[in-house]
Amino acid sequence: MTGMFHPLPLFVGLRYVRARSHKFFVSFITWTSLAGVCVGVAALIVILSVMNGFEGDLRQRLLALDADARVVPVDTQGAAAPGPEQWQQAAQAIRSSPGVVGVAPYAQIQALAVRTPEMLPVELRGIDPRAEPSVTRLTGAITEGKLADLTAGSDDVIIGEVIAEELGLAPGDAITLLIPTVSAGGVPTPRLRQFKVAGMFEVGLSDEDAAVVFANIADVRALGASAQGDQGLRARYRDALDAPVVSAALRSRIPRGFQVIDWTQDNADYFRAIRIEKTMMSLILLLIVAVAAFNIVAMLVMVVTDKRTDIAILRTFGASPRRVMGIFLTQGLVIGWLGVALGVGLGLLLAFNVDTIVPFLQNTFGFQIFSSSVYYITTIPSIVRWSNVAVIGGAALALTAAATVYPAVRASRTAPAEALRYE
Repeated sequence: MTGMFHPLPLFVGLRYVRARSHKFFVSFITWTSLAGVCVGVAALIVILSVMNGFEGDLRQRLLALDADARVVPVDTQGAAAPGPEQWQQAAQAIRSSPGVVGVAPYAQIQALAVRTPEMLPVELRGIDPRAEPSVTRLTGAITEGKLADLTAGSDDVIIGEVIAEELGLAPGDAITLLIPTVSAGGVPTPRLRQFKVAGMFEVGLSDEDAAVVFANIADVRALGASAQGDQGLRARYRDALDAPVVSAALRSRIPRGFQVIDWTQDNADYFRAIRIEKTMMSLILLLIVAVAAFNIVAMLVMVVTDKRTDIAILRTFGASPRRVMGIFLTQGLVIGWLGVALGVGLGLLLAFNVDTIVPFLQNTFGFQIFSSSVYYITTIPSIVRWSNVAVIGGAALALTAAATVYPAVRASRTAPAEALRYE
């Protein structure tokens, strides 16, 4: 007979889980605990997946007009600017570097866009229309006109949709740029230069749509960008997420006098803020699981009190304190880990189907979470990272396992004689 019940803690613990307690409150707390763990784990997976989606969307928008890395001269006082031969050597070194798929030159200068009575600070960015598609996604962001319109000497520009809206511009209109320059004597002498709007672009990021004007690189260099030293080469990597590693390898290949700045350095503040938000959100939502774990403690303590007679009988038949402890550890772990498993399943189901669930809720209840009149992003993206799921599941399992220790220890210390005195 003894062999049928081996191992005893597992057999009795599972029997306690399956048995319907005559005490409604104990049963209610059991189901509340399981539901709390399930909801907490599911919420963590869904929220972090949505935040991963927003992070990926932001990264895609940031890199639509900016390359994965810039190679620029080292800013040293009194040092001579690199000559054409050095620039060619740097470009060749970048092209031959592993992980690099495109290189293009750029030159930029700060200016003031003027169209009476409005004025806007902008960045006039000179590009090579033939090489630019190899490093950025500008071609796909152009809504009117085309990149090939930016020919040298044409004074044509492509402006952001926000600039066009604020200054009341359309393709074919003239736009005046006030460009700060310094004379040979060191005296500031602003220059006015008129350009023609050849097209417009939109990437859905205010920093770009409201602040960047594209022109041919030859036209921008003629305005003094070369003299101010605000020029360089931009590179595109095979995988933007490998930017720190590829950039480190690139630094060892380029000639002296140049430095590599990748997108993770240029946009460090954006992603540091997102990282902090994700960490704080995870800690807050993990409190749901912690509350459910406390419910497991309360439930098991009441079960231990309710089963004092059973424990005493087991002890008198020779069950060791360790086996008694194992019974209640089994009961608590089954409830907690079942909640974690259900939570992981529910969370993955919701995270993988956010793009279907959200439109259904919006149509059913007649509201819109992100209105197109207010937000650039009108949909809720979701990216499931299995590393996040593993960490969430592991943390929840650890919390629920820790919750079973005290009641199990308390049960193992039950004295048989004391428990059976009044039976």
